[in-house]
Amino acid sequence: MGLRNRVEAKDAAGRQAPAGASIAHWRSRLLEEINLDDLAELDLTQRRARLEKVVGHILTREGPVLAARERSMLIRRIVDEALGLGVLEPLLADPTVTEIMVNGPDDIYIERAGQLTRLDIGFASEAQLHQTIDRIVAQVNRRVDESSPMVDARLPTGERVNVIVPPLSLIGPVMTIRRFPRAYQMHELVEKGSLDQATAVLLAAFVRARLNMVVTGGTGSGKTTFLNALSGFVPSHERIVTIEDSAELQLQQDHVIRLESRPPNIEGEGAVTIRDLVRNSLRMRPDRIIVGEVRGSETLDMLQAMNTGHDGSLVTVHANSAQDAIHRLETLASMSEVKIPYEAVRDQIVNAVDVIIFLERAADGSRWVKEIGVITSGRREEVRLTGILRFQQEPVGLDRVVRGRFVHSPLPPELAEKLMFGGEAIPPVFGVGANGAGHNGLGEHGGAR
Repeated sequence: MGLRNRVEAKDAAGRQAPAGASIAHWRSRLLEEINLDDLAELDLTQRRARLEKVVGHILTREGPVLAARERSMLIRRIVDEALGLGVLEPLLADPTVTEIMVNGPDDIYIERAGQLTRLDIGFASEAQLHQTIDRIVAQVNRRVDESSPMVDARLPTGERVNVIVPPLSLIGPVMTIRRFPRAYQMHELVEKGSLDQATAVLLAAFVRARLNMVVTGGTGSGKTTFLNALSGFVPSHERIVTIEDSAELQLQQDHVIRLESRPPNIEGEGAVTIRDLVRNSLRMRPDRIIVGEVRGSETLDMLQAMNTGHDGSLVTVHANSAQDAIHRLETLASMSEVKIPYEAVRDQIVNAVDVIIFLERAADGSRWVKEIGVITSGRREEVRLTGILRFQQEPVGLDRVVRGRFVHSPLPPELAEKLMFGGEAIPPVFGVGANGAGHNGLGEHGGAR
């Protein structure tokens, strides 16, 4: 027998509480008892403690007789419903949950360690799910209804939220909450097996030598996490401007300017696009520009910035391979209202981009650096990508764990020369002896154990 169907109880005045009183009933009683002005002066932890105390008093007077564990669960659910997002609150409090997928009121999945799991919980009704969605989108001055059935928002704690409702969704309201990836450092990714030590050393040299780098991969392949780890090698004295749709990067340097695009308001006005921010960033005297993701006409502006003295820029783009990333950049750059010939777009890419890193998410949830390519073509030539690393996967065994090894290739002479003249040593496995001056490791963070 669930908490909603417990025995009837009497309040202090002798009246009976509703049979099987719902969470909504106790939330309503809580709101009658508390002073909202007093709560506004408390932080989240203090606010929750105060509400739990009040709910405990209400249940003592009016609630059902419950075992201690059931009583604690009921108090937590009531406070979750009053304070935040109801059944989603415990999931948001769990740091191991990386994504929450709500497919209607009674169908909730989570991603944990790269694996999807369906949960045995749900919202009390579709109306309650709508109320939760309304709370989220109201925080960013948006609305979601039949006239505006899709919306992107962000929770105060930073999680990214996408909502789509009927008539576009045929199964009821659908909400996807994506957690911020933890700010891994490169040596931690080495320890997790996402790349090997020698490759991490080389990538650190690329960043310090101010090569322009594109991180690519499919959805959920770890592009933002990897971009954040790469940014850790940017010298602390440089001025960095980050540009994102939803601010997820967590740079540790002191001089970081974080810019975030803005969707249109309810009236359809006031939008600020990634392209607007890229153009504005050029007036901010950046040493480095880091764009969370290019997906439209801003690609051409970013390529032009890379070509006009803003070396060492980092950007991500969705693609299915390193070679496909080039075609994707060509397509996106062509979306600009500035009509330029295909050959000119290709030359922009050849002159701007030095290195492409392709990430892949394996069937077991692990994430790898699948390949790294270096652009070695010249002006008026077809874009030529020379591979310097690939992950050679082994056949998957009965344990369904993906294994393999990293295969290295020599650096093109022009790139090796650029690194050495920049004072950066090159790991021997990439074909050039590390006999020059400069760094020969992962900096202060060390490497894999």
